[in-house]
Amino acid sequence: MRTVLNVIWLVLCGLWLAIGYAVAGVICCILIVTIPFGLASFRMANYALWPFGRDLVRRPDAGAPSAVGNVIWFIFAGWWLALGHLATAIALAVTIIGIPLAWANIKLIPVSIVPLGRVIVDRPELAYPGYRPAY
Repeated sequence: MRTVLNVIWLVLCGLWLAIGYAVAGVICCILIVTIPFGLASFRMANYALWPFGRDLVRRPDAGAPSAVGNVIWFIFAGWWLALGHLATAIALAVTIIGIPLAWANIKLIPVSIVPLGRVIVDRPELAYPGYRPAY
């Protein structure tokens, strides 16, 4: 079921969202100072392509620079992206088939608000209690 939902998401929403996030990432990487935000945009593009079966997890080694970067990100881009995902989720939830896609848009809100200091992992890896990602 996860694969079917991911394919439907990719065709209807995911490809366009990923292209938008990737373009923002390229622009941020061209401006040297904003490279961390560009890398976060590429991470969001990857998550937007295939959101079902994946989850956003806080990196244990993320510290104060990530927190400061997230505040800057939230002020300039995060809340706009979150509002866009929320509006799209509401529009998708009107139809029965769109409800899972609306849920995927809701899942994208946290990563669009605080992208720095987070990592995206597959859900089966979260099921193991002693799992520690090697990054």
